[in-house]
Amino acid sequence: MSAGFYIKLYLAALAAFLVIDMAWLGVVARAFYRQQLGALMSPSVNWAAAILFYLLFIAGLLAFVVVPSLKVGALHQALLAGAFFGLVTYATYDLTNLATLRNWPWAMTVVDMLWGMVLSSAVTWISFQVGRWMLS
Repeated sequence: MSAGFYIKLYLAALAAFLVIDMAWLGVVARAFYRQQLGALMSPSVNWAAAILFYLLFIAGLLAFVVVPSLKVGALHQALLAGAFFGLVTYATYDLTNLATLRNWPWAMTVVDMLWGMVLSSAVTWISFQVGRWMLS
């Protein structure tokens, strides 16, 4: 696997993540987040923080899930590891907020952690397929 392979795989994973997560945040769960977080929500997005999260998350997903799974050719391994990676990473955020912030909602914690699993699994599946296609 060359540097070009990793760059293309990264860009494909990032694109998939952005499209899926923007659909979730902007359309599907928008009202839910407003209802759950209310006054905690910022009136504007801190784009530097959001972009840094996306860039780091994709790097971790590829390094710890997709590339190792591609090396052994195991899609089932990739999907399980992707779901677990999403659970752990989103739980880090949500459970820390639940532990440290007054009135952080339980419903938000549960839904967001489940979303982390679904999103990571979907991006893992897409990235694995793209990687397998590029390797063939």
